[in-house]
Amino acid sequence: MTSTRFNWLGGTLGTLTPFLYPPLFAPATLPIRRAAFQYRLSPTRPRCLHNTAAEHSSSSPEAHDSKSAHLNPSPDNYTLTPFADRCILTVEAGAGGHGCVSFVREKYIEEGPPNGGDGGSGGNIYIQAVRGETSLHKLARRRLIKAGRGRNGQGKVKGGERGTDVLITVPVGTIVREIQRHDPFDAAEKAHEGAKLTSHEEEAPGEDGEEESGTYRKDKWLLFPGTIPSELNRITFPRLPPPRRSHLAALQPEAPIWLDLDKHMETPMLIAAGAMGGLGNPHFVNSKSFRPKMATRGDEGMKISLQLELKILADLGLVGLPNAGKSTLLRALSNSRARVGNWAFTTLQPNVGTVVLDNHKGRPAVVKRRRDGELRENFTIADVPGLIEDAHLDKGLGLGFLRHVERAAVLAFVIDLSAGDSVHALKLLWKEVSEYESFREKELNADTERRMVTYYPPGSRKAKDATAKELERPYLDPAIEELPLLTSTTISSKPWFVVATKADVPGTQTNYESLQRYLQDINTAAQPHPSKRKNAWKRNVQSIPVSAISAEGVDIIPQLVMDLLED
Repeated sequence: MTSTRFNWLGGTLGTLTPFLYPPLFAPATLPIRRAAFQYRLSPTRPRCLHNTAAEHSSSSPEAHDSKSAHLNPSPDNYTLTPFADRCILTVEAGAGGHGCVSFVREKYIEEGPPNGGDGGSGGNIYIQAVRGETSLHKLARRRLIKAGRGRNGQGKVKGGERGTDVLITVPVGTIVREIQRHDPFDAAEKAHEGAKLTSHEEEAPGEDGEEESGTYRKDKWLLFPGTIPSELNRITFPRLPPPRRSHLAALQPEAPIWLDLDKHMETPMLIAAGAMGGLGNPHFVNSKSFRPKMATRGDEGMKISLQLELKILADLGLVGLPNAGKSTLLRALSNSRARVGNWAFTTLQPNVGTVVLDNHKGRPAVVKRRRDGELRENFTIADVPGLIEDAHLDKGLGLGFLRHVERAAVLAFVIDLSAGDSVHALKLLWKEVSEYESFREKELNADTERRMVTYYPPGSRKAKDATAKELERPYLDPAIEELPLLTSTTISSKPWFVVATKADVPGTQTNYESLQRYLQDINTAAQPHPSKRKNAWKRNVQSIPVSAISAEGVDIIPQLVMDLLED
């Protein structure tokens, strides 16, 4: 029997059997397996405490080497996550299902009454800002987000199911602006009002003003299966019902959409309600037609083109020139694996790190403070890519980098002491930040003026030509009036301090002393604020010399940040 088995295996060497069933071709190892089984059954051997202590003592140099490798890694030792801070997205609400043309069919009822159900409404589109999201790259890839279509109605007066809703999750700090909108309901409502006005003007005495019989619109009506085209002239079509909008549309923001999602949202917000479904044939029963053979089609969903712009919400923002040591400082303060190199523009996208204040191991190194009624156990740091001169003119992608500074609660200007005059570098950074702040103010004023609408008095000639809906519009678009004011302060009025990096380089002491004297003059009002603004923050501006590559002096930064956040 054994020889037969090996002959069978030998005949399968040319097939995939050895690859699929390797245990069949492995030699027997019964003594080894028995020994391993006996070893597992033996009592656990005691470990010597001296050996355990020796292992811990021998692992401490390895931990030191690991920390050194984390702060001064090789150029290819980094983590680059997909990141996108701006995208254009088109959302489309779900279309409504069609109404059903159906009749009662029973044994003793030859021609039963109509019993077609209405179509289901389309799916809605919601948006929600959550803390877990950090980028818009997932939405930038999709481009088009479409909700589910409503199901068609069925016989026995069964309405169609509602379409599937879609939830869009965005990071906290996302600004949503509407670019373009196509709402079939508005077009249908204007056409209905225009036809209504025309029918009243051209209505002759004795006429009821209803739509002429025999009219058929393929995009609106749905006929009974089997209806031939020659019968269309003999079918009396009723007047189309007025356009309908979902009652959920009252919950969506008024057009044009302009949202600032700067806080975590517990519940999503509706931005596009689904379209209404079509009506079944029981809705068209009248004195002339007891068995109507038509139903209406479902409405099309609205399409909205949105521009999403992410401004990172961080507690601390690192601002500095290229190759100033911002990424190394971020590595020293957190477990971030930002890319580090000795060339300019190593960082091409913002990096976000988290500083843990209390790891629940012994006494916390930093006193935890309360903010917004919650006990803080960490804070976030945003490493903004390096800024060059004339960054406010979008040189070196400056505008794309500077907008991430707007939402930071505290600013830390990272100055390289080994790269020249530190005072000049600080003034250059504040100049770019101040010019960007002025640019944003002008952009906001121009956007507000552009959204103003023209108002005509009720007695003017232009007001008579306008429709009643246009006359009810206010002076300013309602979306602007209902938009809450931004709670964030201006950039120049934010608390700030200076981090002087590479302080371990010989010959940087004199440069740091001049920086200290300049900051002291700002505190005593002997020197104006670098931004040249009146409302700038200049209360006890401090400077901290550090060596980020060796993590020396960085322990003071978390406590200082917590003190400034409390202010």
